[in-house]
Amino acid sequence: MQTQGKGQRGKIWEVDAGNSVLMSIILAPGGTSADQFPFLTAIAVAVAEELMELYEHWQVQIKWPNDIIVNDKKAGGILIENVWKGGCWSASVVGLGLNVLQEQFPSSLPNAISLKQASGRDFDVHELALALRERIIRYTSGGETRDELFRRYNLYLYRQSHPQAFESDGQTWEARVVGVNREGLLELQLADGSIQRFSHGSLIWKW
Repeated sequence: MQTQGKGQRGKIWEVDAGNSVLMSIILAPGGTSADQFPFLTAIAVAVAEELMELYEHWQVQIKWPNDIIVNDKKAGGILIENVWKGGCWSASVVGLGLNVLQEQFPSSLPNAISLKQASGRDFDVHELALALRERIIRYTSGGETRDELFRRYNLYLYRQSHPQAFESDGQTWEARVVGVNREGLLELQLADGSIQRFSHGSLIWKW
C-alpha cells in the first residue's frame, strides 16, 4: 500500500491496499545522460515481456514513453528518478506501479485495467513483484543488448502505424505513430506527410 503515489507531471497514482505491485528498485547504471533512454527501454521491455509470459492471451504494449498497456488500457506505469553527482549518474530509483487484483476502478479512470480484469485470474502480487525485479535487473545489467531492446521497444509500441489524436498548445490534432528514435523522441507522420519528432511532455496523448 502507498498513500502518496505519484506519476508523471504531478499526476496521482491511486491504489487499493494489497491489490497492486508497488515498488522501487534502486540501481546504479552508470553512464551519461545519453544512456537514460536505453535504460528506460530495458525496464519497459522487461515489464512487458514478464507480463506476456504470465498470460499468453493478453495484448501487452508500451505507450510512449513508459506506460504499460494491456488490452488497450493502462495497467501500469514506470517512473524513473535519476541521481546525479558531479556530472556522474550515480543511481536511479525505478518506481513501478502495476494494477493486479482490482475488480473495478472509479469512473474517473475509464482507461485503467488490472491483470485480473484482463484475464479473469488471480495472481500472487508478491511473486509477481519478485519476478519483475529479477527481469528488470537482468535486462538493465547487460542481459540483453541495447540494439535488441530498442528493437523490441518499438515492436511493443502502442498504436504504432495507427492514427492517434494528440493535443498541444490547446489544439487537438491527429498523426500516425511511426516509432521512437534512439534519443527517445516520438516520431509522428503529420497530415502533410512530414515526419516530426516530439520530446516527452511536449504533447498530450488523447485516449
